[in-house]
Amino acid sequence: MLYSTKTPNEKRKAFRDAVKPGAAVQFPGAFTPLSAKLIQEKGFQGAYISGAVLANELGLPDVGLTTLSEVAQRGRQIADATDLPTLIDADTGFGEPMNVARTIQELENAGLSGCHIEDQFNPKRCGHLDGKNMVDLKTATMRIKGAVDGRRDSDFVIMARTDLRAVEGLDAAIDRMKALVDSGADMIFPEALKDLSEFERVCNEIDVPILANMTEFGKSELFTKQQLADAGVAMVIYPVTLLRIAMGAIERTLDTIATEGTQDSKVEEMLTRSRLYELVDYEAYNQFDSGIFNFQVPSSDIQTNNANL
Repeated sequence: MLYSTKTPNEKRKAFRDAVKPGAAVQFPGAFTPLSAKLIQEKGFQGAYISGAVLANELGLPDVGLTTLSEVAQRGRQIADATDLPTLIDADTGFGEPMNVARTIQELENAGLSGCHIEDQFNPKRCGHLDGKNMVDLKTATMRIKGAVDGRRDSDFVIMARTDLRAVEGLDAAIDRMKALVDSGADMIFPEALKDLSEFERVCNEIDVPILANMTEFGKSELFTKQQLADAGVAMVIYPVTLLRIAMGAIERTLDTIATEGTQDSKVEEMLTRSRLYELVDYEAYNQFDSGIFNFQVPSSDIQTNNANL
């Protein structure tokens, strides 16, 4: 009820305990606090907060237009709603090393479990688009060093993302990953790897846990959890999946309302009122104030003049 029952540090320790080579723990992308509650209920071990999703929710493209305050605020709202560890996308760190250090502290203050910082120029672009511009090795490593210097809770996970694979090839990307680990990165996010053999090689050659990004419509095939675990991957994210499925349903329902003049044919596909009340734990609030919850939640999801929905 209200907020998470676990402290930020407890969730950070759980994150570190879960993310081991070959575990392929799944972190679906939470795009709202309510979706984070559902991710937890379904038994996943963590939730991911995508920078692209945060930008898209504001009606913006994923080109580095969001600010640290916007990202930290939404991250806090999602982290507050769940007992699960949360990993958030911190783009390029919102500036140079001193800014990156402040970014880490703001995200720590927001109760998040970790973040990743990438090695693109600002303005950046989605990791599965062509034409990315990369910073040099010194700049990339200074960002990670700045993050490590800014960290106050040693359990907060600092992950380095590199997009170099698509620009200079896998060998160059692996060399950069090693340098990022030497700079203090706890985990590595190699963006847009081509196939399982590349994941396997990265996992074999890099001494920290590896993340796999299973985003739809990207450059990587959508491998199964078992395939990625066999390759040695520690963690798998599904960054935009829930937003895409939700927005697809919204678009189809709007089309239905426009063409049929009613949403009636879509009601069976909706989350019912009783299910929504269950997710937000409506009944638990009654122990504080019976005026909040002094009615009976519908026990049936059968529609009667929409009363149960």
